[in-house]
Amino acid sequence: MKNLYLYLNIGSFVVPFLFSFHPKLQFYKKWKYLFPAIAIMMAFYISWDIIFTNAGFWGFNDAYITGYKIFNLPIEEWLFFICIPYACMFTHHSLSYLSPNLTFSNQTASIIYVTLVTTMIICLWYYYDRWYTLVNFVYTILLLGLVYNYMRDKLALFLPTFLIILLPFLLVNGVLTGSFIQEQVVWYDHAENMNTRIFTIPVEDSLYALGMLLTVYVLMEWLESGSKKV
Repeated sequence: MKNLYLYLNIGSFVVPFLFSFHPKLQFYKKWKYLFPAIAIMMAFYISWDIIFTNAGFWGFNDAYITGYKIFNLPIEEWLFFICIPYACMFTHHSLSYLSPNLTFSNQTASIIYVTLVTTMIICLWYYYDRWYTLVNFVYTILLLGLVYNYMRDKLALFLPTFLIILLPFLLVNGVLTGSFIQEQVVWYDHAENMNTRIFTIPVEDSLYALGMLLTVYVLMEWLESGSKKV
């Protein structure tokens, strides 16, 4: 389907956007923190994306995109880093409103943190020469370490939401990597990752999602807390 990547972005974004104006949720009031947080995240992730695309570590199937590109990245890829974080932060906001007790204890958060970091370090011991694995896991380990040590309560709030968000994220990512369609929208050079997949999805993508979304979330929280001190 031509323009499939664009349709996935729009489909992920449109319902959260419309419900952002719901009188009880009022997510639009978070925009002044959300969009700067997304912009800062994109400064890291888009730069990384451009380098990896130009190096051939991954790429995009012209059959599923419009063909418009900025710095050799399809416009759909740029939109991905806006639409998906927007939808996920809206989901977190909504779940926090509907289920204010949806949080892990600090002990549970600590167990998850140690398990994730230990697993990534072990993987890096064997796959340190795979660029996607290396950059992805090092970034996520450092980010988790910072959040765990300085915003542990926020990590405990975010992790249960992330587990819920991960399901639709993997569904969208599954389509992008070839599930349910004839070809991949996004292809990978598996010499640069562990070549271990969840269906068609490289397992690294789940940590990529964690790093991307946790970056946006903690930046939102930091910006909002800073504005309240002024």
